Amino acid sequence: MENMEKNMNFYKVICDEFEDFLLRSAPKIEGFHPHFQEAFWKMLECGGKRFRPKLLFCVVCSLNPMLARNAFVPALALECLHTYSLIHDDLPTMDNAPLRRGNPTLHESYDEVVATLVGDGLNTYAFYLLSTARLDASVRVQLIKELAENGGIGGMIIGQAMDCYFENKQLELASLELLHTYKTAKLIATSLKMGAIIANTPVQLQDALYAFGLKLGLFFQIRDDIIDVTCTSTQAGKTTHKDTEKNSYVNLLGTQGAREKLKSLQDSISKDMEAFDERLRGHIANLLKGYFE
Repeated sequence: MENMEKNMNFYKVICDEFEDFLLRSAPKIEGFHPHFQEAFWKMLECGGKRFRPKLLFCVVCSLNPMLARNAFVPALALECLHTYSLIHDDLPTMDNAPLRRGNPTLHESYDEVVATLVGDGLNTYAFYLLSTARLDASVRVQLIKELAENGGIGGMIIGQAMDCYFENKQLELASLELLHTYKTAKLIATSLKMGAIIANTPVQLQDALYAFGLKLGLFFQIRDDIIDVTCTSTQAGKTTHKDTEKNSYVNLLGTQGAREKLKSLQDSISKDMEAFDERLRGHIANLLKGYFE
């Protein structure tokens, strides 16, 4: 019990140190654009839950804590890629949202061109960061492969494409789950798998964590769909009531049906966690505590 408590405290220290690391890590951008340098790191500085980096740290701190600080750069790469996706998702050509992380979106603060190019820059910068991580070259290659596949055409990008194309065209539940597996769940699953790769765990555990992450990602997508119809923008810290034309669990199942689906997934996730190492189970359970009812 004492060792578990020490490890939990270490995890909290790592998460706090990572936040400081993130705020200090804005790259120097050459050129004479009047505000691109400021805009590039602005949405990262606005906060966010850092959920994907925290998932990565759950795994590394539990299974190979000596490498926790070496995981800062990969965790930052995850957050850069996730933030790029939010910036692009909020653009007028996508969701046309004016609020994100409790602040005006980039195209509101600057313009659509700057927001688009900042998103592009954060996307490519994520892979530059992975190439510089203080890890073995073979590990860096694996991390680049996983993030590129799941954050790109093998995951988030095709998910976004399907989401936009099928607006105003109701999908069946199986198709909806597949869409959101790609759009949302794969990047969450990759956060866990990247942690397992850094920690040098067996492939079987990497695959188990990835499968667990897919389920966890669907949980958060359904939760987000419910928030969109039940919360104000102020409560959510982002634009809500924007999914009326999209394929969402609330639109397909109704609010109560979506809540029931969410509870079923929560129960399944809790059961799956029983198979994990005690420290890993404890870290993930603690992280999810604020999201589980």
